[in-house]
Amino acid sequence: MGALEGLQPEKVFYYFEEICGIPHGSGNVAQISDYLAAFAKERNLQYWQDELKNVIIIKPATPGYEKEPVVILQGHMDMVAVKKPDCKTDMRTEGLKVRTDGDKIYAEGTSLGGDDGIAVAYALALLDSKDIPHPKLEVVITVDEEVGMDGARGIDLSMLEGKRMLNLDSEEEGIFLTSCAGGARMDCRLPVSICEKEGEAYRISVEGLMGGHSGAEIDKGRGNANCIMGRVLHSLARELPVYLKSLEGGLADNAIPRQAVAEVLIDKEKEDIFRSVLLQTEEEIKAELATKEPDFGITTVYRGGEQENCVDEAGTAYVAAYLTALPDGVQAMSADVPGLVETSLNLGIVKFDKAARELRCEFSVRSCIESAKRALLEKVAAITGLAGGSSSVSGDYPGWAYRVDSPLRDKMVAVYEEMYGEKPRLQAIHAGLECGILAAKIEGLDCISFGPDMQNIHTTEESLSISSTRRVWEYLVNLLAKKSENEG
Repeated sequence: MGALEGLQPEKVFYYFEEICGIPHGSGNVAQISDYLAAFAKERNLQYWQDELKNVIIIKPATPGYEKEPVVILQGHMDMVAVKKPDCKTDMRTEGLKVRTDGDKIYAEGTSLGGDDGIAVAYALALLDSKDIPHPKLEVVITVDEEVGMDGARGIDLSMLEGKRMLNLDSEEEGIFLTSCAGGARMDCRLPVSICEKEGEAYRISVEGLMGGHSGAEIDKGRGNANCIMGRVLHSLARELPVYLKSLEGGLADNAIPRQAVAEVLIDKEKEDIFRSVLLQTEEEIKAELATKEPDFGITTVYRGGEQENCVDEAGTAYVAAYLTALPDGVQAMSADVPGLVETSLNLGIVKFDKAARELRCEFSVRSCIESAKRALLEKVAAITGLAGGSSSVSGDYPGWAYRVDSPLRDKMVAVYEEMYGEKPRLQAIHAGLECGILAAKIEGLDCISFGPDMQNIHTTEESLSISSTRRVWEYLVNLLAKKSENEG
């Protein structure tokens, strides 16, 4: 018996649990892609599966809807696969342990992948239905949206007829998204010098942070574990010789990192200073984050005396200074849309690669103004260059511009108001969506993004609302069943 058995709508939750049982973190999508292709084949639906593992499935219109405008349903099959430090689940080979708690669905010890597994579940439930009226459906499920939208970038949509697209990759019911920021991923490399050092080994851990989606939660001012670790190391390096043995923080460039861990060696006679600096730094940061991050803390574990290859004293100080100098978080708010973040970046991953003798830093950079995005990328590149490092940009995707004339938006607002007696909210967002990339491939594409309520996506606290999932499904079914005026 599945954990979601008995929940309504039955088919939606059945397919959502099926998806959760298949490993589908970004970069690990072959199995879920093959599942989708097999689903289409078993139902004699026309489908394409490309070399990237994107899947397109076509379902003909139901009787009486042949003349209705074709509708594209779009979402992505990959998820941000993160887990708690003590979680034993191997997310590359094992499914999720799905649980319910009241109105919430969550995964035990890991992220849930409601972003964007629920879009796939909605689509499969529609494709499998025999009694839901709808126009011709063109379902587009892309890969690796969470790591640069590579699937959307590489997909061929020339076989599609539709000019109206429902993107099911949003997390707030009753809000229709009409435009979004563009973004890019930036990788930086800083070479370091290695020496052999004998000293007292300590493990320093920055932990207890909330994390979150670097588009949706970047405006909340949450602590970034990588940046905090840079500050900790910088405070130490100012007061005593420190030798960096290891450093690792964050799991994805577009997720605000919750934890960062460093191992350092120090001289035995400096241990009192070391502990004093750590305590003072922790107290200062705790005071700064008291309201936003009440569970923040720095833990220190003594590992004994060691003789190890480490980053030398000057190199460790350089690494700490570099991390401290890097920008992070909101850089500018929109002058046109109150409350909308215009430009931001997130230092999502930091890792010291001892074999390569370099520090690796990976950023997610976003802006609704293309020139501001370029300027921020150039700023990080300039800081990295001045520090003696190198940088590269990948996964660059355009923003999605607001469409003044949108028959799809007008219809969606009318159906929503008819069902609920109030208008939905129309919003622009700072997080990235695939709509901009796909709109460049389909001339005249009319697109809206919406979805059910989710909380804390891209984190181990992610949850999906059961009741909201049901309401959004009912809305989607009514929307598809609503004929155009000219069709009566």
